[in-house]
Amino acid sequence: MKAVVMAGGEGTRLRPMTSSMPKPLLPVVNRPIMEHVLRLLKRHGLNETVVTVQFLASLVKNYFGDGEELGMELTYANEEKPLGTAGSVKNAEEALKDDAFLVISGDALTDFDLTDLINFHKEKGALVTVCLTRVPNPLEFGITIVDEEGKVERFLEKPTWGQVFSDTVNTGIYVMEPEVFDYVDPDVPVDWSGDVFPQLMKEGKPVYGYVAEGYWEDVGTHESYVKAQADVLEGKVDVDIDGFEISPGVWVAEGAEVHPDAVLRGPLYIGDYAKVEAGAEIREHTVVGSNVVVKSGAFMHKAVVHDNVYVGPHSNLRGCVVGKNTDIMRAARIEDGAVIGDECLIGEESIVQGNVRVYPFKTIEAGAFVNTSVIWESRGQAHLFGARGVSGILNVEITPELAVRLAGAYATTLKKGSTVTTARDHSRGARALKRAVISALQASAIDVRDLENVPLPVARQQTARGSAGGIMIRTTPGVPDSVDIMFFDGQGADLSQGSQRKLDRVFARQEYRRAFPGEIGDLHFPSSVYDSYTGSLLRNVDTTGIAESGLKVVVDASNGSAGLVLPSLLGKLGVDSLTINPGLDESRPTESADMRRSGLVRLGEIVASSRAAFGVRFDPVGERLSLVDEKGRIIEDDRALLVMLDLIAAERRSGRVALPVTTTRIAEQVAAYHGTQVEWTTTSPDDLTRVGGEEGAIFGGDGKGGFIVPEFSSVYDGTAAFVRLIGLVARTQLTLSQIDARIPRAHVLRRDLATPWAVKGLVMRRVVEAAGDRFVDTTDGVRVVETDGRWVMVLPDPAEAVTHLWAEGPDDASAQALLDEWSAVVDSAGR
Repeated sequence: MKAVVMAGGEGTRLRPMTSSMPKPLLPVVNRPIMEHVLRLLKRHGLNETVVTVQFLASLVKNYFGDGEELGMELTYANEEKPLGTAGSVKNAEEALKDDAFLVISGDALTDFDLTDLINFHKEKGALVTVCLTRVPNPLEFGITIVDEEGKVERFLEKPTWGQVFSDTVNTGIYVMEPEVFDYVDPDVPVDWSGDVFPQLMKEGKPVYGYVAEGYWEDVGTHESYVKAQADVLEGKVDVDIDGFEISPGVWVAEGAEVHPDAVLRGPLYIGDYAKVEAGAEIREHTVVGSNVVVKSGAFMHKAVVHDNVYVGPHSNLRGCVVGKNTDIMRAARIEDGAVIGDECLIGEESIVQGNVRVYPFKTIEAGAFVNTSVIWESRGQAHLFGARGVSGILNVEITPELAVRLAGAYATTLKKGSTVTTARDHSRGARALKRAVISALQASAIDVRDLENVPLPVARQQTARGSAGGIMIRTTPGVPDSVDIMFFDGQGADLSQGSQRKLDRVFARQEYRRAFPGEIGDLHFPSSVYDSYTGSLLRNVDTTGIAESGLKVVVDASNGSAGLVLPSLLGKLGVDSLTINPGLDESRPTESADMRRSGLVRLGEIVASSRAAFGVRFDPVGERLSLVDEKGRIIEDDRALLVMLDLIAAERRSGRVALPVTTTRIAEQVAAYHGTQVEWTTTSPDDLTRVGGEEGAIFGGDGKGGFIVPEFSSVYDGTAAFVRLIGLVARTQLTLSQIDARIPRAHVLRRDLATPWAVKGLVMRRVVEAAGDRFVDTTDGVRVVETDGRWVMVLPDPAEAVTHLWAEGPDDASAQALLDEWSAVVDSAGR
């Protein structure tokens, strides 16, 4: 049997290490990762190997040649352009068409029993066998579910936490029959998990999963790269170490000179012909490459140093990676997580702080204090996006410098000359940050339309009018010290998960586009924004019957930007209205839950005393809406969703309603009663707005005051929901309390459980296992439905070490019992 080693990846997340070196050549304990892979293949009798290459292909070919030094026969299949995981192997079809073959990545460290994998493949008579393993954090991998016989039931490539339903992941190691090439188009990008395997499963072909025991580490990040070194030194992975173990855990290669007065505390590795002087101290998990010089007084701990590096006297290296041919001068200090590229000079007594990236061929001056990455003036960040865009404490986590880099990264994802709409809330912090954002956009060849302070729905609507995207800066709801930087697509909706990942990658690489002098973007301020918004709203939303109804409503603008659009809107509606808290208050850009509650109580008192039909209260940016009925009673947000649904479905009598899967199933009853149907979405706002904007959609809502009025826009809009509600009430001649009374009571309870990141995947697997034969819905997280209709949903939080649970039953006691039962499942997995 032949093997295919895939060695064409760029390894962008490992830059600057991979800026001038292909990822498969990165050394792990002084041997390229791919060499460890080839030695594993040889150990299992797979001596004939085809290597697929693309990025810096000549370096891979020059290093390994024809494989003679390893006792193997290597041939190469060169991709002119990236072809994906399947397209890359298809490119080597000529050498593989006669027999089954094994596919393995050239940049993953493993000691799996490939012989057992191949035997499993033959015993099952499989067309494809996927090698699987279990990992604590499955986000960056393809999740795979297999049945008791080992047959694959489902694949999911690089999920969000809301999609995690197992910790069993695809390692990218496969055994395949040549017939699989019939499902791969030549010369076009094709992926195994995303394209080929789903088609095979759809046709009922034998696709099996083999859960391997042993070590596997996808060396895709700086953290995993350093971890792989430590794991080899600790003996956790069965690979060959080139050298002699002169004392327990202390490996020294041929020709190395280590002075007897040097302090060595293993496990560690010192490469061939390296020189360690007296007084130097090298501690555990340090790897010293070939021809490295370590001068007297130098200290190294958990440092990975590539070949031909000079480590000066009294320098201090902790938890860092240093590229080849770099000189680290006297008393320089490189902190944990820093990465120095090839052929750099780190000057005397300079300090490179943790997580800083210094790209190849750079010089750090003597005495310099470097706390941002060199060249692109930025530092990578693991997770940019949370539930509300990019959020953090003002001037601590979210600074003007960060705003500039974020805007520069966003601009880089767009074409030169594109237009971006910017807006903010009425806080001073948002005003200051927006100016930084505008400068960065213009400097990246982007024209800017600045709306200044407008309600969030207005910003979205204006963005959708000819802009490539938008940026809104607002105070984080309920957290006055924090801000959210929100990014919109060309439709004014939040960026999709894919677009967020693209922006994340550009930001992490710190590769921002800068405009030439003649390309600097323009800045202008559109006029008549509110007239445009209200005019479009009144043209698209049904307002018949309002003027004749004689309705009286009370509107609370919450001293926010929603009040800016209300005067002209209420006048054009012809409704008798009382507006309270209309003025902007810079000291209150957001409100706590208690402030919101007391505001609603006050609104209810005014509605009851003035005998109004109902009252509405906007959030400070006009995105969300809360309701009070004619008796002054607060209609809770989850009930308000059902009231709006009942009114709209009763009027429309057909169409689809977009609701998140955490919504009570009473919504389904209400919709079906009026001849409409519910389309369940994930809890992600971008998914809800996507479905809410599709043809046939008549309504959408999240149960937290966010409503979608599809005839006007596909995003949350408090003002549009208000206009829609006035029209509905005017035409039905029913009060909100009457509508609320005819809808059954829902009993949905929620609980949040602390869950360490390392066990989130395990938790979700345990939940699926505990579900047994019960119906399992994986639209978002895992929703388990009992035979009597009760259900519980388990959803890992994407940004915090928390797992969310919802349960619904016929009464609170039943829902509570279900919540307790599944909380125990989550807790047991998390221990």
